[in-house]
Amino acid sequence: MTSYAEPSSSTPDSAPHPAADLLSRLRAAVRAHPARPAVHAVDGSLDFAALDRRTTALARALQEHGVRRGDRVGIHLTRTADLPVALLAAWRAGAAYVPLDPAYPAERIAFMAADARLAAVVSTDAAPPVPDGVPVLRPDTAPADRGTDGPVTACTPHPLDSAYVIYTSGSTGRPKGVEVPHGAVADLAAALEATGAYRPEPGVVAWNASVSFDASVQQWIRVCRGDTLVVIDDAHRAEPARLARLLAERNVTDLDLTPSHWQLLREPLAGARVPRLFMGGEPVPARTWRELAEGGIDALNLYGPTECTVDASTTSITGPAPHLGEPLPGVRAHLLDDRLAPVTVVGAVGELYLAGPGLAHGYPGHPGLTAGRFVADPFAPEPGARMYRTGDLARRTAEGLLEYVGRVDRQVKLRGFRIEPGEVEHALGALVGVTAAAVTVHEAAPGDHRLAGYVTGAAVRPADLLAELRRTLPAHLVPSTVTVLDALPLTPNGKVDHRSLPAPAADDVAPEAAAEPPAAGGVDEQVAEVWRTVLGVPSVAPTDDFLSLGGHSLTALRVVHLLRRKLNVELQLRHLLDAADLAGFTAAVRRAAEAGPATARPALTARRAAVR
Repeated sequence: MTSYAEPSSSTPDSAPHPAADLLSRLRAAVRAHPARPAVHAVDGSLDFAALDRRTTALARALQEHGVRRGDRVGIHLTRTADLPVALLAAWRAGAAYVPLDPAYPAERIAFMAADARLAAVVSTDAAPPVPDGVPVLRPDTAPADRGTDGPVTACTPHPLDSAYVIYTSGSTGRPKGVEVPHGAVADLAAALEATGAYRPEPGVVAWNASVSFDASVQQWIRVCRGDTLVVIDDAHRAEPARLARLLAERNVTDLDLTPSHWQLLREPLAGARVPRLFMGGEPVPARTWRELAEGGIDALNLYGPTECTVDASTTSITGPAPHLGEPLPGVRAHLLDDRLAPVTVVGAVGELYLAGPGLAHGYPGHPGLTAGRFVADPFAPEPGARMYRTGDLARRTAEGLLEYVGRVDRQVKLRGFRIEPGEVEHALGALVGVTAAAVTVHEAAPGDHRLAGYVTGAAVRPADLLAELRRTLPAHLVPSTVTVLDALPLTPNGKVDHRSLPAPAADDVAPEAAAEPPAAGGVDEQVAEVWRTVLGVPSVAPTDDFLSLGGHSLTALRVVHLLRRKLNVELQLRHLLDAADLAGFTAAVRRAAEAGPATARPALTARRAAVR
């Protein structure tokens, strides 16, 4: 692969520069097919003409409230048709958008809103947690003259204008924003078209990722090139069977998801037409790679950090083993040692650096952090170019393929989320009674990786600490367990020895909370056994809460999936999430069993003949 050889032979910037800006492409799509469906969502659909009218009206309203080119607009909306309208309206008003996920704790939203210095916020809430004085507009707000057909003040974005600021986990204890320019986003679309990842003809694209994560960008911008966007709401995202039905009903052609999500979706898609899969957010396990390759499923592996505008390389999932593939057109990839010399020996490990027009501006408000990660590119054909230090370790195989090896730091990817353990440690250490804190990743079962917290302190209770963390951190940053230790293990130089932290201790069941064991083989015992297996704990009590035992969204889906198969019942994720404890969930399972058997489902092997 010449793209990963000596930097002097790296792939040149072969994507058109500058690529056509996405707003111009959207206007062309509106003119070409105004009546074609542009957006499908749980609250309704919009054709391209309606999408144009609504974004025009909201953009004019934003401008009337003082939004100007270069400003930032917060988007505080759930997954409805309002969401793409608001994102496009921010762009048409000349602003960058800043996602503010309503599911995040109010304190975190308030921090991001203040840090981003928002000029306005689009929200359906009357009083979202943003600084006083920031105008709040509803997504259906029209200009003061109530017109919707008038022009927006012309604002064709310059390639260097900011398109969005997305906040990621920060090792300093606070989330940090990553500012990405319009030119980089336009180049991303052009590069994915040039490689064939985006088909030439209009497709039907499932928007699956949260708008707070950069993977959403390459999904929702597809509407700008004339594709139909299917906004998957949280209810469908949480239920694999419902999601599979939605994909079929809408004739979805492209689906972006993590390998973890595929493991839950693969069986509901049995016998169905499988869309082209865009896999990213975490490394593809070897067993998943082989399954997709051997099954003839049309799937792509996409790699790239947020700081390099979503994707930097792509490859079809074929062959025997996972690899990163070729850099996208315009991307220069360097595998370097700690002296910034090229690593050319087969099998030798180096750090991956990325360069080209897809680089973000940096971290607004953090010039030192920006300078430390975006460094001078000594291999660039032009002076003054930068390259991004990814922190990802890789090596080249004898076949010339680049394999991901790990990280140079403690950053981890869990279920598609980018997590800095340092941020979680700061949050744990700030809680009352905690004198020291550490966070690491624990593999509760093969392939099931979870955050585990450790603290020292007198009279601290893990359940209380977890409850406090849930009030300040997003769910993906809350550890599954917290273990209280007398002291944290240290290395000889006095730092926390994360490798020596013990396996998380299973919660002790208080004698008074224990009940008589249920009859062997009955519904109660089978439900309890599934909990023990999925959660990796030796015992469970009727009063145990699923989340407090380390459960999360994917483990909840596994519980529901296993019980559906074991008991042949129509069970939904809400039955588990709505239950206060194991006893409440078991009662829901009994009711489902009494209602009769589940509808027959096709065998998994039937999928082989139906995939694209």
